[in-house]
Amino acid sequence: MLSASLVGGLALTACGRSGSSSSAGPVAPINPPAIAAAEAARPHTGRTVAATLVPESRAIDLGGITVHTLTYSDTIPTPVIRANIGDDLAVAVTNRLDHATSVHWHGIALRNDMDGASPATPDIDPGKQFTYRFSVPHSGTYWAHPHTGLDTDFGLYVPIVVDDPKDSGNYDTEWIVVLDDWTDGVGKSPQQLYDDLRSRRGMGDMGGMGGMGGPGSGMGGMGGVGSSPLLGGDAGDISYPYYLVNGRISTAPSTFTATPGQRIRLRIINAGADTAFRVALAGHTMTVTHTDGFPVTPTETDAVLLGMGERYDVIVTAQDGVFPLVAVAEGKEASARALLSTGAGTAPDPAFQPTELNGRVATVETLTATDAVRMNIGTPDVRMTVNLTGGMMRYDWAINDGPYPNNTALSIKQGQRARLEFQNSSMMWHPMHLHGHTFQVLRSDGTLGPRKDTVIVQPMTALSVDLIADNPGDWMLHCHNGYHMEAGLMTRLDYRT
Repeated sequence: MLSASLVGGLALTACGRSGSSSSAGPVAPINPPAIAAAEAARPHTGRTVAATLVPESRAIDLGGITVHTLTYSDTIPTPVIRANIGDDLAVAVTNRLDHATSVHWHGIALRNDMDGASPATPDIDPGKQFTYRFSVPHSGTYWAHPHTGLDTDFGLYVPIVVDDPKDSGNYDTEWIVVLDDWTDGVGKSPQQLYDDLRSRRGMGDMGGMGGMGGPGSGMGGMGGVGSSPLLGGDAGDISYPYYLVNGRISTAPSTFTATPGQRIRLRIINAGADTAFRVALAGHTMTVTHTDGFPVTPTETDAVLLGMGERYDVIVTAQDGVFPLVAVAEGKEASARALLSTGAGTAPDPAFQPTELNGRVATVETLTATDAVRMNIGTPDVRMTVNLTGGMMRYDWAINDGPYPNNTALSIKQGQRARLEFQNSSMMWHPMHLHGHTFQVLRSDGTLGPRKDTVIVQPMTALSVDLIADNPGDWMLHCHNGYHMEAGLMTRLDYRT
């Protein structure tokens, strides 16, 4: 269940905090005064948005198929939590699961001790309650999910929208679109999938073999489940039984109703664990306005590509009729869909693929941050190499000198201008996400791209991003493939004095 309301001066207390986690490194010292000072420097309206989340097992209808899975509410996704810049969020979480959990506020530059990732925020033990409380400094499209084990591959996610009251947005209506890959209750469990992937260890170098088991089996081939030029090779590790838009399978899609001529803002979130999605709306051109919450120079495109954890905001002008929004599971020969209905007509067959999917596709190489948010740091004070290693056969994903928590954390000082230099030495793409910060993407030609918190690093390539150390604490940096992360493709960025 979820509820949200605006209240003033609400005092909520925390209890039952635990330090347990399936993948928690040793606790590094955190500077509470520095964290409090950073929070005080953020904008504050004096208003509080209060909400409740209750993670537990529930029966969910995916569109004629009922599954028992882990969720925060009676629907997937959980209804949106919405606030304005400078509001406080106060979200009370009561853990009714049989294991520890957390809620990570993906993309929000919040205070470190409320991030929802151990060790900065200890996990919530079964039967216990904890209230996350923090201000939201930037407008944009965000989302929340657990940061414990393989819980990212269930129904535990909720969209977060932070509005700027000064920004009219120049649109008439809004459509929140949450994408997901789905196995729980209809295929192998996430733990079974992970055990299958790890069981390949010691089988030798068999990369490049064809698929094992086929679609729906839950296990891809030794070299991945398919191939995508947009991702630079292997598409992922897992073929899922279903792919969802707003919790519905493609044969029973949800419908968004609008009026012809209306300008619709689509807030698209990839909540999947192993799947990139290429998204297009039949009969419509998209204008990309934001990625990961931050504005870009408006860019016309036919489709957008989202790795796990990424968000894109696009504007479309609604045509007259019924149009499928199709999210292709990139490289996996499957798709999800929803419908836009503005008038008379019938939806095409679920297998219909809009021609727009094969047109212009927006990526970081085609987008540029607006002048107002561009982060041009010049010569960095510090450069940090982030070497991404591992492979499908041994499933030994790691950063720099080992898998988390047995690797050395990156370190930075307050106020430094830093360049993270990702070196992907593996044959798999990785959507890399940094907690508590946004970064400026440096495109392959050296020019400044969009400002983001999650970026795809293609196999056997390098990509650099710049950031400013303005949010003290201990922060996770990891691949947002849930299975890669669980296997160790994660490290920390720790502030030091």
